[in-house]
Amino acid sequence: SVEESVEEGRHPDGDKGSDHLREVFGRMGLDDKDIVALSGAHTTGRCHLDRSGFEGPWTADPLKFDNTYFVDLLEKQWEPTKTSAGNPQFNSGDEMMLISDLALVEDEKFRPYVEKYASDEKAFFEDYAVSFQKLLELGYNDLQDV
Repeated sequence: SVEESVEEGRHPDGDKGSDHLREVFGRMGLDDKDIVALSGAHTTGRCHLDRSGFEGPWTADPLKFDNTYFVDLLEKQWEPTKTSAGNPQFNSGDEMMLISDLALVEDEKFRPYVEKYASDEKAFFEDYAVSFQKLLELGYNDLQDV
């Protein structure tokens, strides 16, 4: 429900570009590498029209965590379209990308990370782990290894 949703601005909007991604993630102390690595989580799951206004999976196998998201960003042709709710997204076959996804290949500082992760899945996994840990530990100052 709307009451249970996070406040506006805590999550990036799918219909905005690189400046918006940096604004949202930058407030959390995350840099360009973190933004691209964390965006790689889109390799799993899908958008649901009733929840986000966007629709479809990012990859052909939305239950597999791998670097396909980055490969697809670079290799597939993404055609602009609108969802039945009127929101802009890009489709290639049955897969979709958001404006915020394509911003990763259009932005000159993000793109090298996309290229790196598309060609080196191990590097993606390693950087994702570090960035995800940063995200999980936000707001905690006295964490200790156990």
